[in-house]
Amino acid sequence: MTDAKSSIVVLDQVSATSPARTQTLSSEGVLDALKMILTDAPLNDVLHSVALLIEAHSEGLLCTIYLLDEDGLRLRFAAGPKLPDAYRVATDGVYIGPEVGSCGAAAYLRKPVYVADVLTHPHFANFRDLLVQAGLRAVWSSPIISNDGKVLGTFGMYNREVRLPSPAEMQLIDYAGRIAGIAIERDRSKSALTLAFEKIKKSETELREIVDVIPQTIIVLNPDGKAIYANRVALEYTGLSLDVVRADDFRARILHPDDVQRLREERHKALSGAVPFENEQRALGKDGKYRWFLIQYNPLLDEGGKVIRWYATGTDIDDRKRAEDRMRNETVALREEIVRSAMFEEIVGSSEALRRVLEQVSRVAPTDSTVLIQGETGTGKELIARAIHNRSKRANRAFIRVNCAAIPPSLIASELFGHEKGSFTGALQRRLGRFESADGGTIFLDEVGELPPETQVALLRVLQEREFERVGGNQTISIDVRVLAATNRDLGAAVADGAFRRDLFYRLNVFPIQLPVLRDRIDDIPLLVEYLVDRYAKKAGKRIRSISKDTLSLFRSYDWPGNIRELQNVVERAVILCDGETFCVDPSWLTPVAPRPAALAVPLVEDLAEREKVMIENALRESGGLISGPTGAAAKLRLPRQTLESKIRKLGINRHRLNPS
Repeated sequence: MTDAKSSIVVLDQVSATSPARTQTLSSEGVLDALKMILTDAPLNDVLHSVALLIEAHSEGLLCTIYLLDEDGLRLRFAAGPKLPDAYRVATDGVYIGPEVGSCGAAAYLRKPVYVADVLTHPHFANFRDLLVQAGLRAVWSSPIISNDGKVLGTFGMYNREVRLPSPAEMQLIDYAGRIAGIAIERDRSKSALTLAFEKIKKSETELREIVDVIPQTIIVLNPDGKAIYANRVALEYTGLSLDVVRADDFRARILHPDDVQRLREERHKALSGAVPFENEQRALGKDGKYRWFLIQYNPLLDEGGKVIRWYATGTDIDDRKRAEDRMRNETVALREEIVRSAMFEEIVGSSEALRRVLEQVSRVAPTDSTVLIQGETGTGKELIARAIHNRSKRANRAFIRVNCAAIPPSLIASELFGHEKGSFTGALQRRLGRFESADGGTIFLDEVGELPPETQVALLRVLQEREFERVGGNQTISIDVRVLAATNRDLGAAVADGAFRRDLFYRLNVFPIQLPVLRDRIDDIPLLVEYLVDRYAKKAGKRIRSISKDTLSLFRSYDWPGNIRELQNVVERAVILCDGETFCVDPSWLTPVAPRPAALAVPLVEDLAEREKVMIENALRESGGLISGPTGAAAKLRLPRQTLESKIRKLGINRHRLNPS
């Protein structure tokens, strides 16, 4: 485009069909310029060489190169071998714009600007005199554009004649601009890279200063896990130098020998990923002692998600680990003590009857067989159950005890098998039952003879198929539980009376154990008394050295209807009241019932038995056939439940027949 008034020509492109001779630059000159660029010569020297290269090509031409400031507003003089100093000073720092000479306009318009005569052009008012004094009339400028389209500066040519450039001269300007552009871009890239390295170095220095004041051991690793830096805390703890930390055998030197192989496998697997991980390890300090550390590894990722660094921070957890070890050892010792006390607290004696029971326990404990423990109240059925569990392969798992007689019939199913939320009034959330809690372990069903009929069916399914459903649920739950059951009832008689399912009885009675009553273990009484006296005397802080012979004789002659539990209670009471070093009891506590002559007793016994039967039947009718509970027949008759059950069996009463429903 030509502006006749201002004699400015702005060209979008050079015509490819120009008839003028195409000019080419000297190959040696171009190579020299490129060599200077590649050898990282100073930018001003390279640009000076480019200007000389063009000036040498055409006699009378002067060249100049300006660089655009980083703010993109001003031009800074960079090269002009033959331009007057006054002109260089006057144009250095000039603002670019559409009306600022030739170079300022070319940088602003991003296109070549050619001025044929500076004397007649108003845009050269500030520079006209300087140009005329130098004998220059025409100024031709072209912007230097980077590969990404940014203006880097301008290349200008000055001619002593009033004219526009020929196509060949335009091509020279284009060549010169390209070479200058290469030099400028390379220099700026180098400067940017140097600045980036300096920033990185400064950032790393600042980071290391920060890392050094953190009261944790910190080690920086490369992507393969090799240490490249360790902070002051890590070096002070190990007593090693940074060079030693960077060595390949660093971990073998500081890690506990028992941890090396384990940690090598864990780290190799974890370092192949890009997610944080942690482990616990023992590290050797400069004092020659190992301490436990929790090492947490966090990756530093690049923009592509690739790991470029791992930061491993160590927290001293030695005190915690030692506390855990102490607690673990104490727990083991406590468990062993519990096992000992649970297995032998009341299972004390050497009678033949007791030895037979313990022999059965030893044989059945290692198996998973269901065991039915039978015996009168107070004979130690739960202790036998615990002894079986503690000697089984499930000893380290749960032992769950359920007293079936202590749970209302309406809740026993929920207690054993759990329930779903909303399955009944008050079921505000899902609840796991005792069977789920005992999964993998043992469940002890005490007083199993008190289970209501509908619960007996569910228990039978568990024993047969090892599965059940929660109350209100429809999902089948499989479990692995060993079942131990106990009762003081005659389940055989209950089966005959229809009070207990026959098939359930057979499932429970896989391995029956009948516990002897204390009156059949008279020879064990001295040993039991000695053991219990010693136990309760220590608890009361008393010193009892001997046991009265009269007391032992009294104990031997007593019937002990409450069995070992009654003996335990009597001994505890006597120890509390004992003021000396000899243990004795008040004979009035244990008054044996004198037998009556059979001949005189028969008529009275028969009459009393009949009256007793009538009273029990009436009470059963009023209670709907229930024995236990606040409304049961036992409560109405003010009798212990076990006593009433014994009388019902003895008198041949069918309590289910007396249930009005």
